[in-house]
Amino acid sequence: MVDNRNNKQAFSFTQVDTIITTWMAEHSILLLRISIGIVFIWFGALKFSPGLSPAENLIKESIEFLPMNIFIPVLALWEVVIGIGFLTGKFMRFTILILFLHMLGAASPIVINPGAVWQTFPYALTLEGQYIFKNLVVISGALVIGATVRGGNLSANPTE
Repeated sequence: MVDNRNNKQAFSFTQVDTIITTWMAEHSILLLRISIGIVFIWFGALKFSPGLSPAENLIKESIEFLPMNIFIPVLALWEVVIGIGFLTGKFMRFTILILFLHMLGAASPIVINPGAVWQTFPYALTLEGQYIFKNLVVISGALVIGATVRGGNLSANPTE
């Protein structure tokens, strides 16, 4: 005799799983774009007011050869432009390009000022180091978004 209760539970789980994964496939790129956009606008906007951005000291200590009264507002504007690009979804290729250029600069303290990045190399990061390395998630998110700029989508169905 077959126990139909287990089959009904499995079917119910499959239905719920299909609904959830379909929703994620349909909405996750948009949510990723919006969240990256908000972060860049927020972090950029903080840099317009001296002393508000927690990254300001790291920038000043790492890039001593540039005039900060010019560089930090330009960086702030750059970040806000990246954020607007992600929020609107317009000019995504350009937006992702300037994000990657920005990430090169954001990672530069690893080489220029490693003392600000590591408590103990290679495994114990400072708070500033964690701030830098979290950008790996941003880069990965931009790559996923970039994979869809030609009209591609995520699919909840692996046969599509």
